[in-house]
Amino acid sequence: MYWEEKPDEKSKNIPDNVLDVVFGISCRTLPVDHAYALSAAIKNELDWIDDEPCAGVHAIHVAASGNGWFRPDDASQLLHLSRRTKLTLRVPRQRINDAKALIGKTLDVGGNSLTINNMSEKKLSDIATLFSRYIVIESASNENQFMEEVFRALNELGIKPKKMLCGKETHVSVKGDLLTTRSLMIADLSSADSILLQQQGLGSHRWMGCGIFLPHKDINEVGEMMG
Repeated sequence: MYWEEKPDEKSKNIPDNVLDVVFGISCRTLPVDHAYALSAAIKNELDWIDDEPCAGVHAIHVAASGNGWFRPDDASQLLHLSRRTKLTLRVPRQRINDAKALIGKTLDVGGNSLTINNMSEKKLSDIATLFSRYIVIESASNENQFMEEVFRALNELGIKPKKMLCGKETHVSVKGDLLTTRSLMIADLSSADSILLQQQGLGSHRWMGCGIFLPHKDINEVGEMMG
């Protein structure tokens, strides 16, 4: 695959009505499939998060390989977190003070203790390429339907996509059931469309990390993220 990005043009006026709040955490391990357990623990502390259209909980991701360690494929196995691992929530600005209620709390995430420490704020990016690891389109039963529904949803937001790349299918457990998700990369977005898509997301289950888009810069990561 050939994928060349345009030079990064920094915007001086990125809106901050929706942004990420980033928490330092103390946590040794989490299950690979931790999205529901983590989000349920956070919802127990922040009961508003599922009702905020622009709010979401980022799944905690650990690199697939490094220093001889490989990210396990078995959902029941454990991820080993480093001291630099963060917990990130995407929230509207008016909820930042409410999100601070997490500081100092220790959550039970699938039998693993996760203590939440300090919090910082991070603006969204206006980069042209965005990536989401997990998107739920419940009406789509195959990749073609998924891409058609994504295209339709983007058009409803006023976004006309030029480049889209669908990645692997992943199943996430929710109360014993399996939720089907797919990864997606979208490129050549305008600054305004990039910010809008990060603010609005796509599909359902944002409270457990689905449909949340992240800026993507490095072509060397594409194989790991999409494969």
